[in-house]
Amino acid sequence: MALTSAPLWAESLRVASFNTELQRAGPGLLLRDIRRDEDAGIAAVVAVIALADADILALQGVDWDYEGQTLAALADRLAEAGTPYPHRLALQPNSGRASGLDLDGDGKTNGPGDSQGYGAFTGQGGIAVLSRFPIRLSQVQDFSDLLWRDFPGALLPTHPDGSPFPSDPAQSTQRLSSTGHWVVPITLPDGSTLTLLTFQAGPPVFDGAEDRNGRRNQDEVIFWSHYLDGAFGLPPTGQFVIAGGANLDPQDGAGRHEAIRALLHDPRLIDPRPASDGAAQAGDQGHHGPDRLDTVDWDGPGRQRVDYVLPSSDWAVQGTGVLWPGPGAPGHGEVQRASRHRLVWVDLGR
Repeated sequence: MALTSAPLWAESLRVASFNTELQRAGPGLLLRDIRRDEDAGIAAVVAVIALADADILALQGVDWDYEGQTLAALADRLAEAGTPYPHRLALQPNSGRASGLDLDGDGKTNGPGDSQGYGAFTGQGGIAVLSRFPIRLSQVQDFSDLLWRDFPGALLPTHPDGSPFPSDPAQSTQRLSSTGHWVVPITLPDGSTLTLLTFQAGPPVFDGAEDRNGRRNQDEVIFWSHYLDGAFGLPPTGQFVIAGGANLDPQDGAGRHEAIRALLHDPRLIDPRPASDGAAQAGDQGHHGPDRLDTVDWDGPGRQRVDYVLPSSDWAVQGTGVLWPGPGAPGHGEVQRASRHRLVWVDLGR
């Protein structure tokens, strides 16, 4: 499937989200691999992003570093492929941010599960924004330091006796965001503002009966509803788009599905239901949701819809899709090599 380039902004604007899964096992390794230009997976990610040709792109699965060299190197590769992004944002995520406490209840204090967000080193598997239009960096809001227990109606885990899981000191330290929740104002060519709301929630699995990860995933997803309600200050007064990874399907797989269903049905948002021929052709027995809406193909859990681009209701959706060509179609090989996730895009107009 070959995507046509988004028309000029006078007619349309393309916003996309892509979990690249580029994270590496140690700090600096992703930067090294991008610069070496020998890794087929990185080349495929670059090809997929270039094919989508989005104006604004929310990325997940990109390792963060203090000087932003990794994202800059990726942007250089994209510019070489004919898809330049002169404006970018990469804040320190919670993934890999050491806490010094046992946050996951395994009796240890130095594992990846004891970081504020799962990660073996600071910044592993972070999020980022690439844009063709200026990002108003001084006005970016980063809610990554919000404590989970301070979240309205926080669904905190407990032991069978009702005491905090894994401990009260842990819950006094644990942040809500697995990576981050960012509010990113972007100036469009006509001088108006698009506010990008981006995040990557943790998976609702890999825990115990206390359902720590499932509960946290739910609260990470519904964070945006509370934000739009004004729980954390003034919400956007103009048009906005939520773009990122919820790690949660409305019907299939693990997790508290009602959280993402509530977001998808929020009257302040449009669910454009992006689809693909590749997902529709795959077929998955025992799959409850529409095949064509899936955005990831995991070993074991199978295909699910977990990646989202949700415009505010005052946009006109002019086109949408999941970049998942069927076998034999142009781009199929690159998409398969790039990531288990598929790039999701939406074209917007006024």
